[in-house]
Amino acid sequence: MSQIEFSQKEAMIYSQRMAQMAKALWKAVEKDWQQWIKPYDLNINEHHILWIAYHLQEATISDIAKFGVMHVSTAFNFSKKLEKRGYLYFFKKEDDRRNTYVSVTDEGERLILTMNENYYDTTHHVLEGSFPLKQLYGKFPDFVEVMSIIRNIYGDDYMEIFERGFKNIEQCFSVEDGHLHGTPLSDINRENEE
Repeated sequence: MSQIEFSQKEAMIYSQRMAQMAKALWKAVEKDWQQWIKPYDLNINEHHILWIAYHLQEATISDIAKFGVMHVSTAFNFSKKLEKRGYLYFFKKEDDRRNTYVSVTDEGERLILTMNENYYDTTHHVLEGSFPLKQLYGKFPDFVEVMSIIRNIYGDDYMEIFERGFKNIEQCFSVEDGHLHGTPLSDINRENEE
């Protein structure tokens, strides 16, 4: 424990408030997430692994477990299921034979783009619950304090990957005629290399 002064009562109230808010928010997020990915026959772990592998491009199972906040065996088992469906592939690097890497196949990338393009086909209670704040302040909440807590728990590299995913979305997607359209991240990276 750090040397910061606080009472046991204050600590207990804070912890319980955080637990209750996190549970309530997670329940809504989980329901929204499940509805969004249901047409693609994915569960939340599979979608999260696909998302992480897509944004990292070459990820180890340990990377996926760390950034997916899941056990290594969970990351491995669900990654294998995604491999069987043709969305991921496993490989070893010549300069690193100890680690097994995972990358998204072209079919997996198309699936991610399709899911994101069809995001509005389902309801999103968390998004709708945030609209009054967006109207009032002109933007969605930043969660600066919550992100600081997460950074202190999981570290800077976790937050770097967290932010990289959203930067990739910003680069990959555009709105045309009121519809979201995606460009494969691999195409964008190729253009940046040229």
